[in-house]
Amino acid sequence: MGRYTSLHSGYAWKKMEVEDNRTLLTDFVIVGFTTEPFLRTILFVVFLALYILTLTGNLGLMTLIYLDSRLHTPMYFFVGSLSFLDVWYSSVYIPRILYDSLSKNNHISLAGCATQFFFSATAGGSECFLLAFMAYDRFVAICHPLLYATAMPKKLCVQLVLGAYAVGFANAIIHTGNTFRLHFCGSNIINHYFCDVPPLMKMACDDKGVYEIILTTVIGFTLLAATAVIVKSYISIVAAIIRIRSAAGRRKAFSTCSAHLLSVSLYYGSMLITYSAPNSHHTVDWDKINALFYTVINPLVNPLIYSLRNKDVKAAFKKVWGRFIVPK
Repeated sequence: MGRYTSLHSGYAWKKMEVEDNRTLLTDFVIVGFTTEPFLRTILFVVFLALYILTLTGNLGLMTLIYLDSRLHTPMYFFVGSLSFLDVWYSSVYIPRILYDSLSKNNHISLAGCATQFFFSATAGGSECFLLAFMAYDRFVAICHPLLYATAMPKKLCVQLVLGAYAVGFANAIIHTGNTFRLHFCGSNIINHYFCDVPPLMKMACDDKGVYEIILTTVIGFTLLAATAVIVKSYISIVAAIIRIRSAAGRRKAFSTCSAHLLSVSLYYGSMLITYSAPNSHHTVDWDKINALFYTVINPLVNPLIYSLRNKDVKAAFKKVWGRFIVPK
């Protein structure tokens, strides 16, 4: 406890007495990555740069997709929706990291913690299903190319994206209600950089049996349903690619889904490691490092993944650059 004294010296913990003499917490202190002032300044600069790059990359990709008519296809509609979600995702976490890096009093109220948790759960659930629907889109494009335009009309694409957001919203309501019905007591220090399940569970003073059953059931259903769509789609995609006779044709078919595969691997891998492991297996440093992948790294690299090797995006960039940036 001594090494966190500088975070909350002179700070009165806000608590509320209840009938059974337990002292319940009504706000928390977020430790972040370090308590050293010099390192916190360095982290502020690093995360500010990452946030600017994330916003620039995702908003830039969304702008290209909007401006270039050649990118008005189902695939890029989903990519643009993913970029929007990544802007949202990073904005849930990085501004708080920046604030805590400069603040001498890293407190967050119970309501503020619940709000961050809600938007985090909404973005997380939405991205799970958006990636699944993107896999279905690639399945139709590769396995049924002649029917692609009719099988993936604009109305269906909009419905799928809205469906992903609806699932994310429902996911957030369940998780937030399930988590914040618990009482938190003892030390109010969250040794993390945001309000997440593992650190909050260590502070819960109620019986967590029912909570863990609901948590496991909802997360299990969300991940299994989304993963089932992805796995089934890629089984069919691989089978279709194998049937292509020319090596050039196989490479072209694989290249259309390689970016999505990489994005899925980064996102699902870090999420599964964080939330599928038993609570007793979590270590503070590992949770922080692993969470960085789906909160900061994934939103940063997604626009790069979908643009660096994409000829259509490069052509759109050159067109927009020539039209608006360096007009003749």
